[in-house]
Amino acid sequence: MIDTDFLRQLNRFSLILQKRITSNYTGERRSTMIGQGLLFKDHTQYAMGDDFRKIDWRVFARTDKYYVKRYEEERNLTIHIIVDFSASMNFGKPTSKSDYASMLGIGFAYMATKDNERFVLSTFSEKLDLFSPKKGAKQLAGIVAYLNDRKPVGATKFEESMAKYKNKISSKSMIIVISDFLYDLSEIKNSLARLKGHEIVLIQVLDKTERDLSLEGEYKLQDLETKQVVKTFISPSLRKTYLKQLNEHQAKIKKICDQMNAKFFIASTDKPIFDTFFEVLMSRYFQR
Repeated sequence: MIDTDFLRQLNRFSLILQKRITSNYTGERRSTMIGQGLLFKDHTQYAMGDDFRKIDWRVFARTDKYYVKRYEEERNLTIHIIVDFSASMNFGKPTSKSDYASMLGIGFAYMATKDNERFVLSTFSEKLDLFSPKKGAKQLAGIVAYLNDRKPVGATKFEESMAKYKNKISSKSMIIVISDFLYDLSEIKNSLARLKGHEIVLIQVLDKTERDLSLEGEYKLQDLETKQVVKTFISPSLRKTYLKQLNEHQAKIKKICDQMNAKFFIASTDKPIFDTFFEVLMSRYFQR
């Protein structure tokens, strides 16, 4: 549930974040990284008087020469925030994956409004629900009400939803997808290939039980999307196998993202949500 207290915390967080960026990198970016700012253009060899903070140390490591990054202004960047509302997201206590994902989605939308930038917040499960790009707090208030009233239902049709979404994007955009990503890797790879050319961020949200399988003994486990129930005994051996498979799945998603020049983050519902915001936003900023 997204309440007024969370929105007040968002406002405080955005002010602290902006203050930190401004004090450390005055003039390099004007926004909190979600909206208008600077895009990397190319490198030029360092000359006396250049800002040494813009030296690309990775290039130096390869060439043993000093190069600085050059930027060009980024304009009219639309922020697309896509939240998974399939039935599997209705898992977790005291905070469900869908509640955590919704708060993340609203948070990124709020950052966009603070920079007076256009954003779209959409949801998907068996079908894609797409909102029109708009600016301002009124649009944000409507989406808060929508997400609070919505219940996660249905199966996940990620690839199909992203194929439809691709046709709705008309200009260079930042695309943030928030999901548990517990589905076939080919869907993720094919979807990212379709969205290539945009700035893409994937955020995987898992419940702490999914993350570490902190259960032991006999359980009935239900697939929230298919409703299939399986009886199983969770032993240390089963937990070890499960964690190995989960880690491999996440590593493969990370590899796909690296190949597609996308970013991949993992968040658990017991992780303070502003820590997740900070990790994602600062990663985008410091890549510049």
